[in-house]
Amino acid sequence: MLFRNSIEPSCAYCRHGSSLGFEEVACSKRGIMTTEGKCTLFRYEPTKRKPEYRSTQAVNEISIEDMSL
Repeated sequence: MLFRNSIEPSCAYCRHGSSLGFEEVACSKRGIMTTEGKCTLFRYEPTKRKPEYRSTQAVNEISIEDMSL
């Protein structure tokens, strides 16, 4: 969930960080950090967090006959 109360701190979705690429975040407080990095200055920014998606395997198993009337 995006807005739960107990968020594990991560530089990937901190208010002070900006993504630089695959595994790096530019933090305005600490400099260059990894996406898994964390510090005491962490402030949660829900718009930076990517939600976890369900598996698409169940969708692929639906046949055309299942969708017809």
